[in-house]
Amino acid sequence: MSTKKNSGNKTEMPSQWRTIDLHIHTPASSDFQQPEVSYLELIQRAEQRGLDIIAFTDHNTVAGYRTMKDEIHQLEMLEELNRLLPDERQRLSEYRRLLKKILVLPGIEFTATFGFHIIGIFSQNTPIRDIEHLLLDLKIPSNRLDEGSVTVGATTDVLTAYQKIRASGGIVIAAHANSSNGVAMRGINFGGQTKIAYTQDEALSALEVTDLDTNAARSTATFFNGTKPEYPRRMHCIQGSDAHRLTQDPQRKKNLGIGDRATDVFLPEISFKALEDLFHSNDFSRTRPHRLKEEPAYDFIQASREEGANIIQDFHEELSVRGGKLYAIISDICAFANTNGGTLYIGIGADPHKPPLGVSDPEQNIKILEKEISKRISPPLTCHLDIQESHGKKLIRVIIPRGDDPPYAVEDNKIFVRSEAETGLAVRDEIVGLVTRGKSRQTSLPQDANSDASIVTPADIDSLPEKEDTSPRTGVEVASVEERQGTRYFTMRDLRNGSMVKNVTQRSARRLWHYAISRYLELEKEFDPRTAYWSGDNGLLKRYQQGKSPAFDLVQRLPDGYRFFFGVTANGIHGLWKFVLEEEDNSGDGS
Repeated sequence: MSTKKNSGNKTEMPSQWRTIDLHIHTPASSDFQQPEVSYLELIQRAEQRGLDIIAFTDHNTVAGYRTMKDEIHQLEMLEELNRLLPDERQRLSEYRRLLKKILVLPGIEFTATFGFHIIGIFSQNTPIRDIEHLLLDLKIPSNRLDEGSVTVGATTDVLTAYQKIRASGGIVIAAHANSSNGVAMRGINFGGQTKIAYTQDEALSALEVTDLDTNAARSTATFFNGTKPEYPRRMHCIQGSDAHRLTQDPQRKKNLGIGDRATDVFLPEISFKALEDLFHSNDFSRTRPHRLKEEPAYDFIQASREEGANIIQDFHEELSVRGGKLYAIISDICAFANTNGGTLYIGIGADPHKPPLGVSDPEQNIKILEKEISKRISPPLTCHLDIQESHGKKLIRVIIPRGDDPPYAVEDNKIFVRSEAETGLAVRDEIVGLVTRGKSRQTSLPQDANSDASIVTPADIDSLPEKEDTSPRTGVEVASVEERQGTRYFTMRDLRNGSMVKNVTQRSARRLWHYAISRYLELEKEFDPRTAYWSGDNGLLKRYQQGKSPAFDLVQRLPDGYRFFFGVTANGIHGLWKFVLEEEDNSGDGS
C-alpha cells in the first residue's frame, strides 16, 4: 500500500494558499466591454488583485492568448536586433517581471449544444496550434476561429466536448454551472439523466459556481458534495470572475472585473501540474472562496462536523486498539472504498460543540495506521493520510478513494459497505454487486475521445426512460418477504440506487435494515392510516433523529395497499414528499 503524508523521510514542498481566477476574457472576445485595454494591463490588474494564476478564456477562440504571446515574441525579436524603443523596452521588461510572478494559462470558453459553456484550461507549454486544432475538432468553423463570438452555430454536445478537451490535456470546468448557460441550472427541465451526466462525467474536473462564498444550505457546492443519491461523485467547486472588463462596472455591479470573484487553492507550487493534480484529487479541503477582507481562518474540519457523519465522512475520537476503536476505523476505511469513497477524521468527535481530544504523536500514529491498512485490508488500497489541526489540536485525516478493485475486505473475509452514516457488513447481493463493479471496471476499455462511436450524446441519454418511481431517494424499503423452514427472509430495496438485496434475516440485518424490518413487521400486523400526516397519497409516519440529522418513516397509498419507506434522510425528500413535511409542520409536532 502506498500513502502520501506530510511526515516521514521524504521532504515535500511546503504548500500554501494561492489565488486563482481561471475565467478571464480579453479583447479577443467579441463581447469584451473595454476593447481599448491592452494585454499587459490585464496582467497588471491581476497583480493588483493578488492573483497567482490566471487563464485567458475567450469565447470559442484562443486568439487573445496568441495575441499576447505574439506581442512578447515581437518585442524579443526587436531586442535581439537591438531595435527596441525605450517604451518597448519598458513594456518587455514589465511583461517579464509579471510573468515570473503570475502564471498565465491559455484557455477557451467553448459553447456546446444547448448553449452550455465549458472552460478548457491548458498548460502554458501547450502549442497554440494544438488548441486551435481542438476548436476545429469541436466544430468551430475555421472562418470564425478568431471571432471570439458566443454564437458560432451548431457545435459539439457537452459530453463529447468534455472528453475531447480532457484528451487534449486540458482541465475541464463547467462554466458558471449554476447560472445562465450553465449545465447545473436549477429549474430548467432538459432531462434528469442528462443533468446527472453533465455534472458527473469523469472527464469533468470541476464546477465553476457563482455561490461558493455562501453558507446557504442549498448552495451548489453543498448540492454536489457527494451525499445526493443521484449525484454520488463529489465535485470540486471553484469560482471565477468571468471578467469581460478590467475593473467592475460602477453602473452594473454584476459586470465584474479581473479578480473580483476569485478562488484560493492550496498548492505546493504555482504550476499547471499542481492545479491539475488538485482537481483530480479526492482532497476537497484545498479550495476556498477568496475573500478580500481579513477574516478568521477557515476551519474546514469544524465545517465538516457541522454537517455530521454521512455516507462520505465520519469521525473517531480515538485510535487505540482497546475497545475495538482501531478496528472500527479500519472497517470504515473498507466501507468507504467499497461505496463512494470518503474522509475520516481521527482525534475528533462528530459533536461540533465538543472540543477535540486530538492525537498524541500523530506522525507515529500515521505509521501505525498505514501498517494496519496494509495488513488488514485486501486488495491493496491507496489512501492519503495527513496531519490537520482544529481548535489547537492535531488530528489525523484519512482520505479514502472509491476503490477500483472491489470488493475490499478486512482480514480477507469481512466486507463492509457504507449506508448513510452507518458502516455494516455486506450481505450476499451487495457482495455480488461489488464483484460485478470490479469486473466491469477491469474489462471496460478506455473511450477514444476522437471516435464518435464511443460518445454518449444528449439524444442517447434523453432516449433512456425517465424513472417513473416516485419513491424517496434515500432509506430502505422492505420489498418482499419469504418464509423458508420457519425463518423469514426479507428482500431489502436500497432507495439510493434501487438495488435489491435478498435473503436478509432480522438477525443478520445491520442497524437500519434491522430497524426497518422491525417497523415493517409492526405495521404489517396493524396499520391505522389516521396515524400518518397525509398530503395526497403520500404520508409521514414518524420523524426522528438519525445521528445528527433528521430521518423519516414514510408511507405511500396504492390502489391495493401501502408501501413503507424507512430511514429516509433529508437528501431523499423530493417532489410531492416535500408537501408531506409541510403538512406535518403546519399540524404541529408529529414525532
